[in-house]
Amino acid sequence: MIENTHRGSTLITFHNVNFNVPVYGQSTEKKEKAILKDISFSVRQNEIQTLIGPNGAGKSTLIKIMLGLLKPHSGFVVQEEGIKIGYMPQKININPYLPLSVESFLALYGDVDKEFLSLLRVDKLLKFSVHSLSGGEWQRVLFARSLMNKPDLLVLDEPTQGVDFTGQQDFFKLMLSLKERLNCSIFLISHDLHYVLSATDQVLCLNEHICCAGRPHEVQNHAEYQKMFGHAKHPFDVVPYHH
Repeated sequence: MIENTHRGSTLITFHNVNFNVPVYGQSTEKKEKAILKDISFSVRQNEIQTLIGPNGAGKSTLIKIMLGLLKPHSGFVVQEEGIKIGYMPQKININPYLPLSVESFLALYGDVDKEFLSLLRVDKLLKFSVHSLSGGEWQRVLFARSLMNKPDLLVLDEPTQGVDFTGQQDFFKLMLSLKERLNCSIFLISHDLHYVLSATDQVLCLNEHICCAGRPHEVQNHAEYQKMFGHAKHPFDVVPYHH
C-alpha cells in the first residue's frame, strides 16, 4: 500500500516492507520465497541515492514497489502528496518491424521541454528511427522520456547498461546537470560503482535486506560491502560531485 502525505523534506519512505514470490517444487504444495525482507529507508529532497547489490538481490522489485506497480506483502510505503516521478527503465521492447521515429516515440508520452532535448542532444535525433540508435543515444532518449513531467524524483534503473565507457561518463555528467536544473532527487540502480558512487549522497546496499547504508565512504568500509564487491580503494574519484 502507498499512502500520500503532505509535502516535506522526505519524498518517499519505506516502512518494514516485505515481498515474496511463489515457488513450486516437485510437490503441488505452494511455497514462498522472500525477495525483500524488512526494508526501511527514505528518499529525501534534492539528494542522489544509489541502490547497489548483486543480481537477484531484489533491486528491480524494490523500484516496482516504489512506483506502485507491485504491492508489498507486508509493511507500507508513504509517498508525499502530489509528488511527480520520472522513471527510466533498463529497456523498452519495441517491435523491430514497427517504423517509429524518436520524435513519434516521445510524442506517445507527452511533450519534452526543448531545453532538455538540447541538453541531452536528443534534438538532433528526432527524425531518426529508434531502431538505428546506438546504445548511448537510446539511453539519452529514454532519459528524455523520464523528464516529461519535470519530476520531483527521477528513478533510474541501470541507466548505463550496455553503454560504453565514454557513454557512461557522459550520461552521469548529464544526470548531474539535469538534477541541478530540476532541483530534483534521484534514486538510481547501478552496477557501475566506479562512476556512480562518486556522484551520490547516500548508498543502499541490498541483498534481500539492506545490508548497509550511508555515505559512500561509510558503505565502502562496511564488511558486507567488501564481502560483495571487494576492497576497491579509490572508487569515488571519477565524477566529482558537491551537494
